[in-house]
Amino acid sequence: MREAWSYPEIAHHIGVQTDTVRSYRRHGLLPEPDFVDDGGHPRWYPATIKAWARRRPGHR
Repeated sequence: MREAWSYPEIAHHIGVQTDTVRSYRRHGLLPEPDFVDDGGHPRWYPATIKAWARRRPGHR
């Protein structure tokens, strides 16, 4: 399986707290997960998040 990121990896990549990433998802600001793992946790491929991070308003 390809590498996939959870909330903490996304938070680290964009330089925010994990709870901020969760809030982004609740408010529809994060892309839909690429898949949900066997434990029911959303996962995103790095390329999905990197593309989103380049487009998000106020990106760093």
